[in-house]
Amino acid sequence: MSVIEPGSTGANIIARIKAILLQPKPTWEVIDAEPATVGGLYRSYVIPLAAIPAVCGLIGSVVFGFGFFGVTYRPPILNSVVLAVVQFGLSLAHVFVLGLIIDALAPSFGGTRNPIQAFKVATYSMTASWLAGVFTLVPALSILGIVGLYSLYLLYLGLPRLMKVAEEKATAYTVLVIVAGVALFLLISMFMSTLGGIGRMAHMSGPVIGAGQISGKINTPAGSVDLAKLQAASKQLEAASSKAQANGGTVKLTDPELLKAYLPGSIGGFARTGVSAESGGAGGMGASTAEGTYQKGEATLRVQVTDMGATGAIAGIAGAFNVQSSHEENGRYEKVGKVDGRMTTESYDRTARHGEYSVMVADRFMVHAEGDGVGVDELKAAVAAVNPGRLEGLAKS
Repeated sequence: MSVIEPGSTGANIIARIKAILLQPKPTWEVIDAEPATVGGLYRSYVIPLAAIPAVCGLIGSVVFGFGFFGVTYRPPILNSVVLAVVQFGLSLAHVFVLGLIIDALAPSFGGTRNPIQAFKVATYSMTASWLAGVFTLVPALSILGIVGLYSLYLLYLGLPRLMKVAEEKATAYTVLVIVAGVALFLLISMFMSTLGGIGRMAHMSGPVIGAGQISGKINTPAGSVDLAKLQAASKQLEAASSKAQANGGTVKLTDPELLKAYLPGSIGGFARTGVSAESGGAGGMGASTAEGTYQKGEATLRVQVTDMGATGAIAGIAGAFNVQSSHEENGRYEKVGKVDGRMTTESYDRTARHGEYSVMVADRFMVHAEGDGVGVDELKAAVAAVNPGRLEGLAKS
């Protein structure tokens, strides 16, 4: 029986997630020999993980809303619930259809058709993509969905092993499955876009990872994956899981009223004009946030401090992706990278003088500043005024 077949515990699921992320090659060998059923895989693995993007997206839209040009929009709850349900259903359908594609294409590359093995590949290769859905919880974290790219590498390793395709044909087989999968994904994205959803997918490749000590890097078009950091992040994920079990399945969030204390009364000539605090969660995941609004003449700032709770443990995996990217067009630019070891995202429109700057702190907190009529230095100063060092101390406590 598979380690994650019905009757298995949450700890077994966490163990399988760690194994497929950190030691994919030997884990695919284990999966290859495991007896399994489509129903069993759905109940014990697909459904719990596919729920992550839907649940986090629902919480993020209803509790924290979407920010743009100083305006926060929170869609009607019913609309968000319907969207989450549809997204969840399409995710379940996506993995099933992907399994059919994998099975149907196998003979074209000298492989053996086997619906169960094909469904295993579709299921486990989606692990990173589903985990990346956690970043929809907080809009400022959406750029960290880059960790979902790892799923394509998992697919690259799993296809030839489980579908018995010769090594020299494995690359062509993988590429064709990816193309077919992307086409399927785009169809789903087009459908979701009519309901307000947005999807992304990209390509990655890298070396084979063996068992034992994990080190080195996997290169992707967006950056590199530091395997030692990925392993360290997995330990944080395991610790968070143990802590959640000790607390009845949840990790206690910082009281949003306490987070208010991290918002200064003024920031470089900007006077605070308002402050609010909120929290929300579902399905064992959640976040709490405090937000302050600031004014200096016609210029405005909005500063948020968000505790991601257990979600932060998954966010820590993003630290293993040494993403450094920048894009500039028509006076607008976006940057992603690290400053003082912390993941940062930055975007700015020079014409509109509107921008955003975010810093992830201790794989637990996100500090985000958004402003109109401001410069980039003012946005960075607003984040610094929150004092990320104090938040690191709070995370340790």
